[in-house]
Amino acid sequence: MPELHRFHLAMPVHDLAAARAFYGGLLGCDEGRSADAWVDFDLYGHQFVAHLDPAHPGPSPVGNEVDGHHVPVPHYGVLLSPDAWHQLADRLRAAGTAFVIEPHVRFPGEVGEQWTMFLLDPSGNALEFKAFTDDAQVFAH
Repeated sequence: MPELHRFHLAMPVHDLAAARAFYGGLLGCDEGRSADAWVDFDLYGHQFVAHLDPAHPGPSPVGNEVDGHHVPVPHYGVLLSPDAWHQLADRLRAAGTAFVIEPHVRFPGEVGEQWTMFLLDPSGNALEFKAFTDDAQVFAH
């Protein structure tokens, strides 16, 4: 049986109720364990923990230019299958999500062609969701 790898990510959030509405409601993440100051979410099979930090400064003004777009730094994300990516993009568009970078194809026809979108959670944490046209190109150069 192949070894399974998952990531664990802890993010600061201003408000746990807003985090639950965003990650649980909008993104559809199942909620796991929780306490007064944190909530676990299943983010596409990965453990994502929202930790309460009322002093979290919000979005960073830092970014890098990638394929003509200003990509927020830092950002966190998940690689999805193309079908799951398109389903999520459709759900986010239908909900009227304000994107930092609208869903689109990056590097069309080139090595590393990918579908990508960026958005902010209610605490200003930048998230990227992407899907490669060919998973063999995830680390291609």
